[in-house]
Amino acid sequence: MKKIILASTSPRRKEILALTGLWFRVEPSDYEEIFDNAIKPHNLAKRLSLKKARAVAGKYKNALIIAADTFIVFKGKFLGKPHTSKEARNMLAMLNGKSHSVITGYTILDTGTGKKITRSIETKVWLKKMTVQEIGAYAATKEPLDKAGAYAIQGRGAVIVKKIEGDYLNVVGLPLFYLADSLKKFGIKLF
Repeated sequence: MKKIILASTSPRRKEILALTGLWFRVEPSDYEEIFDNAIKPHNLAKRLSLKKARAVAGKYKNALIIAADTFIVFKGKFLGKPHTSKEARNMLAMLNGKSHSVITGYTILDTGTGKKITRSIETKVWLKKMTVQEIGAYAATKEPLDKAGAYAIQGRGAVIVKKIEGDYLNVVGLPLFYLADSLKKFGIKLF
């Protein structure tokens, strides 16, 4: 079997891919994400994941590179990851009591053959209506920092998620059901 390389520094993606039982190596992609509002969200998610995969592909002659990018779309606007508590509070206030879309683009790239699959998956998420104090208290935990949309559904942020429609692991950062289906096209079957 070819080497599998996860082109990501995300501990969540590493944990999700590990659920497959596949042996893989982590190689951070140095591609810098640029959000372009002129590009439709699904196209942007696919583009970003492909660029991340290509940034790592040159280091491996015969491997499968897996890369992904996750972001939030709210009222046509891209929301990335907050880097300060103030940014997190602002983002949470914007999403407060409303729905938004979590979109993950992923790419599987075979460096030996050049074959690639790039897809995007969307999950709708509704946050509960929070008080200003609740938003501030959650932001103060620092958990929202460096999380798309300023919350971690797999952590304490689960208590602010009212409901989701779609793939849960997509919200965490890697839509495993769809990824596993795509891996079959590269001869990798999990069961």
